[in-house]
This record gives sequence, C-alpha cells and structure tokens, in this order.
Amino acid sequence: MYLTGRLPLLVALGALPVVLLSFAGISAWVACAGWILLCAVLAVADASFATNPNRMRVSRSAPAKARLDESVATAVTVTNLAARTLHGRLRDAWQPTAGASAERYPLTIPAGESRTITVALRPRRRGELTSQFVVVRSDGPLRLAGRQRRLDSVAAIRVLPPFTSRRHLPSRLARLRELDGNTSVQVRGQGTEFDSLREYVRGDDVRSIDWRATARSSTTMLRTWRPERDRHVAILIDTGRTSAARVGDGVRLDAAMEAALLLAALATRAGDHVHLVMFDRVVRGRVTRVDGTALLPALVDAMAPVEPQLIDTDWDAAFAAVRALTSRPSLVVVLTAQDATEAARGFLGSLPGLAQRSHVLVGAATDEEIALPARATAEEIYRQAAHERTAMDAARVVAAIARADAEAISASPDALPPKIADRYLDLKAQGRL
Repeated sequence: MYLTGRLPLLVALGALPVVLLSFAGISAWVACAGWILLCAVLAVADASFATNPNRMRVSRSAPAKARLDESVATAVTVTNLAARTLHGRLRDAWQPTAGASAERYPLTIPAGESRTITVALRPRRRGELTSQFVVVRSDGPLRLAGRQRRLDSVAAIRVLPPFTSRRHLPSRLARLRELDGNTSVQVRGQGTEFDSLREYVRGDDVRSIDWRATARSSTTMLRTWRPERDRHVAILIDTGRTSAARVGDGVRLDAAMEAALLLAALATRAGDHVHLVMFDRVVRGRVTRVDGTALLPALVDAMAPVEPQLIDTDWDAAFAAVRALTSRPSLVVVLTAQDATEAARGFLGSLPGLAQRSHVLVGAATDEEIALPARATAEEIYRQAAHERTAMDAARVVAAIARADAEAISASPDALPPKIADRYLDLKAQGRL
C-alpha cells in the first residue's frame, strides 16, 4: 500500500471543520482525532478498491547491444488480466549508469488490454546493464492511496565501446588504397610481393628489370611490388592497474580500446589478420581467427565487459598469450603505460624476447601538456612540476624500449589511435610489414 499527495491535502482540509466544531463546544482534540481516523479509513478503503497489480503481466523488448553514450529505446508492455481498469504508474528499475529517466510513466489500461511504455536509455558505462523488475502502482478510485507491486521481468543490454576514432578511418583507408594500388613501389623489400610489370622509364631502379619479360617484349620491362598481404597483427591491451589511470576524460583502458579498434579496422581492410588479447594475470578478452566484416563486431563484443584490474600485469604470461595467438606475428602492438622505470621493470625485462621475433610497437595514452599561465597559483605550479616529472620518467622508459629493439609511441587519448594507424601504414609503405 502507498499514499498519494491527495491524502495530506484532505487532512489539511479538515482544519476548517475542526475549528467550527470547537466553537460548537466539541473538543478540538476529539474533532481532530475523528477527522484523521476518517481520513485513514478512507485511505484504506481506497487502496482495497484499487485494481490488483499482481494481475498485471509484463513483457520487455530491448536491443541486445548498444554503444556507449548513444540513445537506445526499450519497451515495456503491460497487460491487464484483471476485471477492472488499471489507473496508476510504472517505473522501470534500470541501474543509474543506464541513463534511464527517473520519470514514473502514467498507466491507464482497460481490462484485457495492453499498453506499451517506451523507456529511453543513454548508457554511461560499458559492460552488461540489467533491469531485474518493474514497479507498478495502482491508484484507488479516490486517488488517496493504492497498491504497489514489484513484477519481475529481466532485460539486459551489452554496452559496447563507442569507437569514436572511426572518424579517422576514411583518410587512412584512402592512403591505404593509394599505397596498395595506385603507387606500387619499385624496390623490393621485406614485406613486399610482386604486383605487375610495366615499361621501364628513365630513373627506375635497374635491379627491378625483368629480363625474361624484356626478352619476350620489344621494350625493357620492369617489375613493381606492393605491400604484402596476409600478415599477422597481434594487439595486446594491458588491463592491469596502470590501465585504470585517468587520462583525459576517461581511463587509459578506454584509449587503448579506441586505438585497437582503429588499427584492426585498417589492418583488416589491408588484407592482414588481426588478433587481440586483453591480459593482466589472466586473459580478460580474446579474439583470433576472425576476419572480414565479422572482426569489428567480435572485437567490441569482447571489449565491452572488460574493466581495469587493480593488480600488476604478469608480462611473461602476457607475451606468452600473444605467442599463442599466432606462431610468428609480423607486428605486435602493446597498449600499456609508459610509467617510471621501477613500475615498468617487469615489462622491460620481458620485452626483448618478444622483440626478437616480431616488430613491436608500444603505445601509451598520456595527458596533454599543461600550459602554465603567466601568473600561476601554487597548485598550478605543483601540477606542472608533477607533469614534468612524469614526462622525464616516461622518457627513460621510451629509451629502454628502444634499447630492446622496440618502438614507443605516446600521445593524448584522441591522438593515439591515428598515430598508431599512421605508423602501421608507414611500415607497410617501407616494406617492413
């Protein structure tokens, strides 16, 4: 049972009769108690005449997946199995991070009929969002009180990463098409394969002349090459404690996911095979042997429930998980932090073994540089000093990564994905991948 706002109003309206009865010689306390008792009886009677909410049947309709910060509509259908019309309200019990409205939706359902309520969501967190029940309130005829019931009905939505870096994809695909088709390279190198024959022109590399084709033709023929396809790109995302650090408007793990998605979309268009593993001490997400249009849906589905773990990453086991994806990857992209050398000791100790087998690219999301104003406060000065100290520590880690025959890239969360994609294209153009 619940009480509506009309009951206190009814009690307040009794003040005038109580005053008039007191002038007639009746005790004000007796009149007041009598009026309150009458209001209580009316409220109980009103609730008893309300349509039984247990006679309502609830069904749901919700999409299985949605992207972070994008609006999505769910539907709740309520069927009245009672013999009387239901007048009341409905509340859908989504968790706060689902972004559901706190509004109580009005319901008027005649006997034997159904009504559908549309509930708009705007998820603010990745992962599984669920609603276990809805609450239905049934008002009495006088709207003084009513009956309330919780009706179990489960709905779940998997919230996927937003992939905001996809805005950089068209320009990189245009560069890839130019690299792959329109401007074949003339000099063969590691990571290139034969493309076509064309006539020799002055200035071409004579080492690329095809003498057999020249003998069969009336002019000198030259071989051209293109970046080799079917290479293996392995992406390792660190989900340990460093991935929980705040960088920009999110955490480092979110920036790593954006970089991985952009690189995967680009590499699969280039004809390469992409593998993903998310690791700290155990595998949190893994995608392998998926190509073509099915790759990106598989990646975002694997990333959606993964959250940073407040533990140190076991880098020996992490690199072993990378080697288990493919026997000899051409490119390994490790998305982690570039912190102080003491914190990165385990990573730097295990990195040389991986760099001996493949080209290793280490990407890290960092805060943007802080511009110190002319008249800075003490707090701003200390923040700038902390930022400079972090940059010095990161520089030492970058130097150690270079000594391990790997390559380090760091940028802000928005700039990191296109920067890694550009480096991938550069390696393709140089015939190193």
